[in-house]
Amino acid sequence: MAVISNNSNSQEDPLLPWLWSVRKELDILKLNPDSETNLKTITEECIVKFKDDLRYRNDIRFLKIWLLYGDAVQDLESVFIVLEEDKICLSKSLLYIAYANYLEVKGKLVEADSIYRLGISRNAEPLQELKQVHLDLIQRWSDVVNGSKTVNDEPVKLPMKFMNPWASSTINNLLKEINPRMLKYKGYRMLKKNISTKQKLSSLLKNSRNKSVDIGGDKYLIKGCSGQGGFAEVFKACVNSDPNETVALKIQTPAFPWEFYMYRVLDMRISEERSSFAFAHKVYIYSDYSILVCDYLDHGTLQDAINSYVVLNKTLEEELCMYYCIEMLHMLEMLHKVGIIHGDFKPDNLLIRYAQNDLTEEGFCGRTGSWRDQGLCLIDWGRGIDLRLFPDGTEFKGDCRTSGFRCVEMQENRPWTFQASGLIL
Repeated sequence: MAVISNNSNSQEDPLLPWLWSVRKELDILKLNPDSETNLKTITEECIVKFKDDLRYRNDIRFLKIWLLYGDAVQDLESVFIVLEEDKICLSKSLLYIAYANYLEVKGKLVEADSIYRLGISRNAEPLQELKQVHLDLIQRWSDVVNGSKTVNDEPVKLPMKFMNPWASSTINNLLKEINPRMLKYKGYRMLKKNISTKQKLSSLLKNSRNKSVDIGGDKYLIKGCSGQGGFAEVFKACVNSDPNETVALKIQTPAFPWEFYMYRVLDMRISEERSSFAFAHKVYIYSDYSILVCDYLDHGTLQDAINSYVVLNKTLEEELCMYYCIEMLHMLEMLHKVGIIHGDFKPDNLLIRYAQNDLTEEGFCGRTGSWRDQGLCLIDWGRGIDLRLFPDGTEFKGDCRTSGFRCVEMQENRPWTFQASGLIL
């Protein structure tokens, strides 16, 4: 821990000679960790001398003196209490990181989380570093809850409400639990033979248009790439070259069967108005990638509709906004009633549906007739959460990392459940 700034002047900065003395003691310990030093005495006297000096009320060097003293007396908790009461260096993220680490080593993970959240709520600087260290704790937490880690060789009991539902360890454990069920789902195809994975993906990306591809014995005529992200590409395709049977092929690396599971959960729990949510026909699971076959809707997304108005310097009509808001609220109500959280609810993931037949005023309120085919369709279930796989009352600590659509709880690193779906509204 560096405590000296070489640019300081000892006359203008009376703390400087004390920092030099501390450095000498630290150098002794660096050469021989078992050496006896005066570090405790020096830091204690320094604290007594400058505790009430307003010049050092928010000085990171003075905070490091306090932390060195806390380490010397092996009582960082008492040091933190004093700093809190005297409002010393409360704007420095180092204070919260050091104390939270101290608590974590003692196995007090819940208390450590509270300290991180306290520092974040105060916008302690550097804030991004504090947030990242806190996220690292949440990840370690998830490993502990899932039984893959211990603290000080002792199992730690944590409330399930602190699970990160999107942590790889959480997803992998859930997939192991539900795998026997998934093997029986209609459309689930586990393909052991790995047929030139990289070459096939490359050919789809470079020469996709009007290219016929054999996937698991099924023929798909690729019409073009309709979208791509960091882990997946989506292609428009015709089954057996039939233009009347158009689907979307979502190719994901590595293989990700979780999204297919969420689609089958939707099939089982939502009977009426199932068309408000995307449908998956099949999934092909290879060793290092998967291909999800879904319905293809070609009317674009809600975000596309919004952008079409923006480029004309216009806004959506109030009636249309009200209609889509009602649609979204109704969709969320249906999902939450059956224990499902989408996890990535945003305009980009809401496709627009248009009824083929004329709409009538009589069917509007009851959503009957052609109105059943009019509205929105929620897609992209990779971040879906099945609450029935978790104990009752579970709350989550995870960040969807979707800029502009993180709920307040995620931004402040507080527990959440259904709030993850609400920011768009």
